[in-house]
Amino acid sequence: MVTAYGVGLEALWAGLSSGRSALGPVKLFDASGFACSAGGEAEGVSAKDAVPKTYRKFVKVMARDTELAVVAAGLAVEDAGLTTRAGEGEPTYAPGRMGCHIGAGLMATELKELTSALATAIGEDGQFGLDAWGSKGINNLQPLWLLKYLPNMLACHVTILHGCEGPSNTLTDAEASGLLSLGESARVIQRGDAEVCFSGGAESKLNPMGVLRMTRAGRLAETNGADPASLVRPYDAGATGQLLGEGGGILIVEEAEAAAARGAKVYAEILGFGAGQSGRGLDSLTLEGEAPEVDDGLVGAIERALGEAGCGADEIDAIVPHAAGHVWMDSGEAGALREVFGERLGSVPLVTLTPGIGECMAGAGGVQAVVAAACLARGRLPGRIHAGSPTDGLDAGAAPERELSLKRVLVCTTSLGGASAAIVLGRSG
Repeated sequence: MVTAYGVGLEALWAGLSSGRSALGPVKLFDASGFACSAGGEAEGVSAKDAVPKTYRKFVKVMARDTELAVVAAGLAVEDAGLTTRAGEGEPTYAPGRMGCHIGAGLMATELKELTSALATAIGEDGQFGLDAWGSKGINNLQPLWLLKYLPNMLACHVTILHGCEGPSNTLTDAEASGLLSLGESARVIQRGDAEVCFSGGAESKLNPMGVLRMTRAGRLAETNGADPASLVRPYDAGATGQLLGEGGGILIVEEAEAAAARGAKVYAEILGFGAGQSGRGLDSLTLEGEAPEVDDGLVGAIERALGEAGCGADEIDAIVPHAAGHVWMDSGEAGALREVFGERLGSVPLVTLTPGIGECMAGAGGVQAVVAAACLARGRLPGRIHAGSPTDGLDAGAAPERELSLKRVLVCTTSLGGASAAIVLGRSG
């Protein structure tokens, strides 16, 4: 994974367990004109460090989101002990048996690229003109401009680099994208169309257009010089909003017998997957109106995942929820968890990531799944950051790293727009 804590799982785990948030003032651009000027930046991350020399020229046509996915995918290959087309030697799997499913968001163009072309469509009256844009202005965009910002470019570059010629897909369902992609990979392997898949998601909205969109959607907290770490407080009735983060989490999903045959290091097994859609309408896009008491789409997703896993809510040892930090979204998510888990919910530990790394949107589900798999493999939960007080007795407040007997972990998220996804991961072996 790649997050504001740095490159790799160890960086995130250590950061959370230290009690230090990675949220801070935005440096990627001048955000002083926005009410929210803080976020979680993945500083110093470049795809140039993660691709062969022969591929480095293509980094020029990678948007930030794509770079995050490419870096995370490279880490996943190394950790899984796979040989792919990006490495040396005979690939572990034939290209046609390798799939790729990566969640992506609505990528924003770099303003310099767009405005330099827009400026050439200014008429004699000093105003921008559509006729001038169509006749000459648009021709001043770089030739491969569109290919840089298509959402499927994340999966495109990963498949080209690593030689994945099996089933490939891109899912664009905001925060639910990563978990939905994991479900897609599991289904592809279950029906025998691939033996291994790259899966997860990545996104960065830390750019002027991304921050503007989320500001207009009512999602972001006003910073007003406050310590960013004090603002993101999941399930806290007094929370004022979210902070955006950059993030990408890619997992190698592999057919169990094939993984065992090559002696792969297995962190966890996908036991069950479920998806759902809330009937909230346009309120879910603008977060207006009364917050939902229960996110019915998330309830359905969790129940389907539990059903496929063949287990009850009483057999889940920990939950990695989305924990957005926005009262409107947290209310529906907490209500859904309460409906599924009942009175037991207060005794089930939640692993919350947003206070440390911010809202990673399409990258969130992949990062959550990586953390959940690591929890099962290590028999531990990372530290938890919280500057407030979670409501309704949820086990989501500040806590140190701790050992815990874990057999099954639920990962779940709702999203902007109402798509929901849930996965039950089980301890390997």
